[in-house]
Amino acid sequence: MSTAILTGRPVPGSSLEGDLRDLGFDVRVAEEAADVPALLAAAPAGQRVALVDSRFVGHLHALRLALTDPRFPVAAVPGAVTAQPAARGALDRAVRESTPGAGGETPPADAGAATGGPGTALTSERTAPDRAAELVEAAGTPVHRPELGTLVAVVPADPQTRNEARQAVAAVDDEAVRLRTAVKSRDGFVTTYAISPYSRYLARWCARRGLTPNQVTTASLITALIAAGCAATGTRGGFVAAGALLLFSFVLDCADGQLARYSLKYSTLGAWLDATFDRAKEYAYYAGLALGAARGGDDVWALALGAMVLQTCRHVVDFAFTEANHDATANTSPTAALSDRLDSVGWTVWVRRMIVLPIGERWALIAVLTAVTTPRITLVVLIVGCAFAACYTTAGRVLRSLTRKAVRSDRAARALHELADTAVLAEAVATAARGIARRLPSFAPPAVALLGGAAVVASALLTDFGGWLPVAAACLYVVASGLAVARPLKGPLDWLVPPFFRAAEYGTVLALAAQSGVNGALPAAFGLVAAVAYHHYDTVYRIRGGTGAPPSWLVRAIGGQEGRVLLVALAAALLGNTGFTALLTAVAVAVALVVLVESIRFWVSSGAPAVHDEGEPA
Repeated sequence: MSTAILTGRPVPGSSLEGDLRDLGFDVRVAEEAADVPALLAAAPAGQRVALVDSRFVGHLHALRLALTDPRFPVAAVPGAVTAQPAARGALDRAVRESTPGAGGETPPADAGAATGGPGTALTSERTAPDRAAELVEAAGTPVHRPELGTLVAVVPADPQTRNEARQAVAAVDDEAVRLRTAVKSRDGFVTTYAISPYSRYLARWCARRGLTPNQVTTASLITALIAAGCAATGTRGGFVAAGALLLFSFVLDCADGQLARYSLKYSTLGAWLDATFDRAKEYAYYAGLALGAARGGDDVWALALGAMVLQTCRHVVDFAFTEANHDATANTSPTAALSDRLDSVGWTVWVRRMIVLPIGERWALIAVLTAVTTPRITLVVLIVGCAFAACYTTAGRVLRSLTRKAVRSDRAARALHELADTAVLAEAVATAARGIARRLPSFAPPAVALLGGAAVVASALLTDFGGWLPVAAACLYVVASGLAVARPLKGPLDWLVPPFFRAAEYGTVLALAAQSGVNGALPAAFGLVAAVAYHHYDTVYRIRGGTGAPPSWLVRAIGGQEGRVLLVALAAALLGNTGFTALLTAVAVAVALVVLVESIRFWVSSGAPAVHDEGEPA
């Protein structure tokens, strides 16, 4: 249990103590200012502490936003401040400095004023929690101040303003605001208008029954896996059930994030589960469609694998572009300005969001087509739609990059290098070619990556299975991979290097498996790409969580992307059709085991700050 210290004598008739207990705080009262430092010191170590002015008037949800959000070390609203264990020392020092008799000086009564949301009354003096928050911030610790909107958070200075504040509290439905803000402010058309209007109530239902976001996320995964199983039956009834269950899985997927926002139960593990389970659900469903089609005599494994490759490459384009521009300076572009102008026209916002086939639109499309058509039609339409969306988004980002005058940071270059997923072979080439790479033009890294990847995929696709040309192209690709990462990836288009690497690796596996002509080769390739794609998604979410990429030993243990390309090409040339399929299966199992064990170990034990992933645009 956390500890809340009321500064000053409780106000008769105030519900503040009860509100704080409802939020999980053990309430203690400091009737004199000099008592606060001692009460803070007496609070159990390793717990959150809060200072709240006893005259505080406001909505319960305003206090909840300020005092219980796990993502911020220090947070404050007028009249209240809280610190998590990592920031306890900063709050303790601030309280001692601002407390008379404890080494601090009493600030003048008119030194400042507390601020609140629209329509809230203001105090004529700073409260003890406000002074502490200011000192914490002045000492270099960021203080989060949540947007309250119409919610009230105020410390009235006299009975009249107190009465006005109570009237302002009564005029706003606290629960309605809480429920409305549980929904993401920016989402796709289907999610906004077809899912969120009722999924928010499901989220509240879950919260009132003590369910956690992680439990709802897991329920969504299980539902999607059952949907994939229904699709695998190959019957019309199974396809209809699969479509319905996939849509319900998406409802649960929306509800888990809304539950996290509604109850402020954010966690590092939850963000990872939410993000990776989305990918697992969708790709498992592709496999279910392929199995169902096979029962009807139609082999669509190549289409299922192609859909997964395309969707994964789309995501890495999003990730790489975002990381490349995360903290770019002079971040201006005429293309971005045009995009902002288009966003000011209401209907264009929804059209542009739907064009990119975000997860709501994509899953609705898959579910409906599964129910009324065949797996082949479903996958073909999906691939065409995703290909168009990929061209649209990538072209826009290329234009932005070419017209933007920005200087990318070392952090961005490091993130792109980690997303590249190169290991021993490419790094050796990079070390040897560093001098040459410095003299190449700015567009060289993505150009070299594109040409090397195109060569190995084309050789695998256009030559007979078992030949040595793909092996030669794979060796060339190793050299190209090293050249592409031989210098820091700070060029305007260097964010394209990781997507080109993903397309080269996944495309090579797909092409060789398709060329082998052996039953089981494409399913084995699907498993290998799924295992490697999980590793790449895991890398992305570690970087986003601020914890850095997976350890270098892991990247080396699974060969790096260039090592896996060379291994698959050699296997096709040396092992024959059956041996090639066996090797794909063995490598898929090995990569999955190594990556999953390390990933689960990391995320379960991670000390990273609590986060919540708001979802990918695609």
